[in-house]
Amino acid sequence: MMATANGTRVEKQGKVVQGTKSKFWAYVLWLFGGIFGAHHFYLGRDDHGFLWWCSLGGYFGAGWLRDLFKIPTYVADANNEPEYLEWFKNQVRANKKPSFSSIRFIGAVVISYLWGQLVYMAIPEDEIYGLNFKPLMILIPAAVALGVWVVGNVGREEGSIWVALVSAYACYPTLTYLGDDSTWMSVMVLTSAISFDTWSKRWRLKPKKKRGILRRISAISLAALLYSSLWGSYFYFNARLTDSEGEEIKISDAIKHFLTSPIWLDLKASLHDTWRHAQHQGFWATWRQLVDLTDPRGEINAYRVLGLSQTASQSEVTVKWRSLSRENHPDKVKGSEDERKAAQDKFMEIQQAYEILSSAKNRRQSKNRKAA
Repeated sequence: MMATANGTRVEKQGKVVQGTKSKFWAYVLWLFGGIFGAHHFYLGRDDHGFLWWCSLGGYFGAGWLRDLFKIPTYVADANNEPEYLEWFKNQVRANKKPSFSSIRFIGAVVISYLWGQLVYMAIPEDEIYGLNFKPLMILIPAAVALGVWVVGNVGREEGSIWVALVSAYACYPTLTYLGDDSTWMSVMVLTSAISFDTWSKRWRLKPKKKRGILRRISAISLAALLYSSLWGSYFYFNARLTDSEGEEIKISDAIKHFLTSPIWLDLKASLHDTWRHAQHQGFWATWRQLVDLTDPRGEINAYRVLGLSQTASQSEVTVKWRSLSRENHPDKVKGSEDERKAAQDKFMEIQQAYEILSSAKNRRQSKNRKAA
């Protein structure tokens, strides 16, 4: 233990193991997976990583960009580097509690609002089998307080969840008077965040207890499953889309109807036929057929432009090309500029189609001569 100038005791961090975590790999993970918190998970900052995962890099990448400059500090913290530990001790000596951080406070507000709003959106609006789920709104302050608490416990700062929790629930009855859900949520979030920062925030004088990889994965997976389930509940029970007539339709109903729609049934039949073809003809033969169906050379479209079947001979192609070229020649159009432009585009499309089919004929003839 080490006594500080203000009487606080800081537990020693144990043996310093330098080089345990690499700045190089931290930056690699930041670059390729940082928006999902990969570099924080690598450095053992699981709470920080989860926050990045559920907010796409700290409010759509804002925190991820900031980490570009903070990674050296995070690595030094993870490795218990002497310079970093000395800096931290000086901070504890100079300040009885962590000073106000606008970035951390904004982060607490954003995350707590996101989690509170998500719980609110996930509660089914309509009764299900006669059950009314509106009483579950009592969980919203808990989600708000949890968001404030998780952000407040990142890194070398910590605090009790109870202050944030009591403050959030104290604001719960104000919904009756405010009436507006958004205003109510904002008041709850700000009150909880301010209360935590004022009365609960303190230095983390003891390092976090190291957990095994299995326990870490289990905890992260459970949190991710809960978070994803809330989004799933929202999309299944409450989310809506707007059709061409301006009417709102539940996404769950739209998906149900989509599965009986002609476009899905046709696609389903095509996928089934493709699978059967692959079983009988093999994967590569099926793959080559699929490539041909995508019309990589543009021949299928060229026949369509000329109004011919794919079995048409080259002489038929030439006759049709000449006929369409005469009919659609731009010099015959005496209308507006838009009409002349449309005619020009049509004429060029016909010429391109003929060139594609002529090239295909020459390519096949050359191939046959080489084979002979």
